[in-house]
Amino acid sequence: MRTVSPPDTWAYALRLPHHPRAARVARMTVRSVLASHGRLGVVDAVELLTSEMVTNTYLHTDGPASLRLTALADGRLRVGVWDSHPRIPAPFERPPHGHVPVAPPEADGGRGLCLVQEYADCWGGVSLGDGSLDRHAGKLLWFEVSG
Repeated sequence: MRTVSPPDTWAYALRLPHHPRAARVARMTVRSVLASHGRLGVVDAVELLTSEMVTNTYLHTDGPASLRLTALADGRLRVGVWDSHPRIPAPFERPPHGHVPVAPPEADGGRGLCLVQEYADCWGGVSLGDGSLDRHAGKLLWFEVSG
């Protein structure tokens, strides 16, 4: 039996350790994968947003993370980041209306999820539970860009 997939669709998955260099590994992976598929028009935005999301997993969880890049049949690119914490932050909890307030200019952080609002076409998240019943708990946050 053969499976049929639409042309120009593909997916890559990467498991990331809980390590300060995880965001760098994610950026390098995104750049390499998108370049190899001729998707240079979205590299900068996808690399930035992926880096912000993976950095948040390192800062706000104690476990590993996973990254998945998926080219959809209509030309969009979906990026998903899984981590072990079940809480979904704004703007992912109520897209597209869950806006994040702008961080004060003197703040060291707090701008990453605002960037998702600015550069992604759509985004969302789903909580997978707190781990009490299933070892695959946590959350999955995702965004999509066109091009």
